[in-house]
Amino acid sequence: MHNARFALFELCPKRNSSRFPEVLRCLFSTEIHTRSFSKLKSPEGVNLSGDVCSKRHFFTIPGITSSKRKEYVGRKIVGFTPDEMFQVVSDVENYRSFVPFCIRSDVNKRTEQLLLGRLEIGFPPLIESYVSRVTMNRPHLVKADCTDGKLFDHLTTTWKFSPVPKGNARSTAIFFYLSFEFKSALHSQLAIVFFNQLVQQMEQAFIREAERRFGAPSIRTIHLSPPRT
Repeated sequence: MHNARFALFELCPKRNSSRFPEVLRCLFSTEIHTRSFSKLKSPEGVNLSGDVCSKRHFFTIPGITSSKRKEYVGRKIVGFTPDEMFQVVSDVENYRSFVPFCIRSDVNKRTEQLLLGRLEIGFPPLIESYVSRVTMNRPHLVKADCTDGKLFDHLTTTWKFSPVPKGNARSTAIFFYLSFEFKSALHSQLAIVFFNQLVQQMEQAFIREAERRFGAPSIRTIHLSPPRT
């Protein structure tokens, strides 16, 4: 069982790898064939194809729980003001240009405190679309909830921005929280394998976008605690 899980981690490419879309496209397909994994082997050379996939429409990863709810908490201090970070995170219209795996982002309604947008995520031809309801309190809070969609039973992200007491004037303490639950048990099990890499890439994308828009940060990013999942 351990070997099967290890081999799946080996399939996951390194950050920014050109193979990442290819792997996700393969793994997140709802029709997975045993022959797709006929060459999958553990580091010791053991054939794992029978352990990994045994039916056309069913996929299990031995040793991984079936719980569909997943959560992530990240805390850090960055060298941008709360308002600068707020501007980046609330700019849903432009998510497609800098958020990993977001291929479309449209806003249908926007006020100072509320935004309704439709996002599409994935890799063609595997694309999922959902409506995001975003509540905002400038420059302190951006909270987004999925209100419909075929992929998620539940999806919420929360960003909180606070000035750093007695810190650099251009610095912000960020609290980032993500919670989601897939409708599909297949997606849920695979998310456990890829979750940390995907979420941390997304989190870093907002910080890189702030640097692109507002210039170099005033300080290096300080991680207040290890990401908790």
